[in-house]
Amino acid sequence: MTTFILNLFLAFSWVTVTGHFEPLNFFIGFILAYVMLWLVRSGSAPSNYFKKVQQVIGFIFFFGHELVKANLRVAWEVIRPGHHMYPGVVAIPLDIKTDAEITMLANLITLTPGTLTLDVSSDRKILYVHAMYIEDVDEFTRSIKEGFEKRVQEVLG
Repeated sequence: MTTFILNLFLAFSWVTVTGHFEPLNFFIGFILAYVMLWLVRSGSAPSNYFKKVQQVIGFIFFFGHELVKANLRVAWEVIRPGHHMYPGVVAIPLDIKTDAEITMLANLITLTPGTLTLDVSSDRKILYVHAMYIEDVDEFTRSIKEGFEKRVQEVLG
């Protein structure tokens, strides 16, 4: 956590030194500070910060890919004549435990077109999801667990 705060401080310092108070300049400063901190990191005090940043970046790309894929599939359904959906509700067993992880997973599923989180069981072990395309329940469950849930666990765990 202290490495992240140092990274933010260095990024703000970059913005101050350059005199351009813009989001893009802050982002550039953040990246430069990250690289600098990575180069001078101490072997005696290992930090998970560098691993977490890579996981967050990977997560952003994963979710972006899933979002584009789902948007294209739903758009194709709209412009194509006929009914090609296999809608249904699936109970997905959860490995994640905390409220933050469950909330993030539920929101990511709901943000993805064609899927909607309906409810979480009272014991917080099952997530109920409605989806437009459920050709194979096991495959759908696996894609949620190995895709979204695994990455939420990596980022928040």
